[in-house]
Amino acid sequence: MGEAAIKIAKKHKSVFKDKVMEILPDGGNLNACLTCGACASGCPATGLEGMDPRKFLRMAALGMDEEILSTNWVWMCSMCQRCIYVCPMQINIPQLVYHARKSWARDDKPKGILGSCDMALRNDTCSAMGATEEDFEFVVTDVLEEYREAQPEFAEMTADVNREGAYYVLNQNSREPVTEPDEMVPLWKILHLAGADWTYSSKGFAAENYCMFMAEDESWEKIVRTKAKAVDDLGAKVWLNTE
Repeated sequence: MGEAAIKIAKKHKSVFKDKVMEILPDGGNLNACLTCGACASGCPATGLEGMDPRKFLRMAALGMDEEILSTNWVWMCSMCQRCIYVCPMQINIPQLVYHARKSWARDDKPKGILGSCDMALRNDTCSAMGATEEDFEFVVTDVLEEYREAQPEFAEMTADVNREGAYYVLNQNSREPVTEPDEMVPLWKILHLAGADWTYSSKGFAAENYCMFMAEDESWEKIVRTKAKAVDDLGAKVWLNTE
């Protein structure tokens, strides 16, 4: 038995179709889309909820706004942008996904992402785990001391916090200092062996931005500005974001 046919409602104005037309490259035409499946072939979310980027785009192009606005698949997209790079039309499907997420009522959005965004907004560390600046500095110092003693070949390894004038400022996934502190060390070793001049900032140390995944522009911007200011305050040249 094949899949049941999808019924398309009568013709009406489609917000999503208008959005598709806006983000096509110059000279692009939706009629040129042959549903080749290149976007779906490399998508981590293909098959989830019976959806993939190709289906999502075609539903948008066909004006199926109600279906687009109600599918949980939009929260399974990682926004990795692989689909854009392989699409012959270079259609920005993640931008459509972002637009769909914005349309959801806040209380209906996934509780995990919602809670992580709200937690990150509560203090200047931007940590989704709620870690304070003092917590972060303590963990980094403690773990660094442990590895210097246990592995003499890394006795000179550094992991500074708030050192002004370093070339790089490194961000860290906020989960690792709280639940998996040993996971921070491999990158320290790489930077040490490369002779990199780097530091952490205790403000804005968290690398991820759940508010972006929530599709909340103002909250997303607040997180980014907090991190960028921390880099500027330390006088660094380059911001290394691990997410």
